[in-house]
This record gives sequence, C-alpha cells and structure tokens, in this order.
Amino acid sequence: MLEGLFQPMHLLVIFFIALLVFGPKKLPELGKGLGEGIRALKEGMKDNPSAQAPTDPAKKTETKV
Repeated sequence: MLEGLFQPMHLLVIFFIALLVFGPKKLPELGKGLGEGIRALKEGMKDNPSAQAPTDPAKKTETKV
C-alpha cells in the first residue's frame, strides 16, 4: 500500500511545498525542532521500557467490557 511513497521526486515536491509554506528562514528551525523531538522520543522509549507494548502474549491483560 505504501510502497513507492517516498521516491526522490516525491520528497523534492514535499520539500518545495514546505519551503513555500514556511519560507527559507523558518525551515531550518522547523527541521531542528523535528529532529530534537524524534531524538527525545527515542531516548524516552529507551529509558522507560515499561511504556512499550509487551511482546510476550502471556503477559497481556484482558479487559472486560
């Protein structure tokens, strides 16, 4: 379904639209903020393993409705 979604031409079009919307001065700040957010998310997932989904099916809890 998502194969071929991020081809080089598609990424160039997305970058060009982002450049038009945010402007050349705001785009680096936006990229820096996005990178810091992704990095913080990865560190948070690494530091708190209990927040991750359990991989052992025996440890799953059932909920009653």
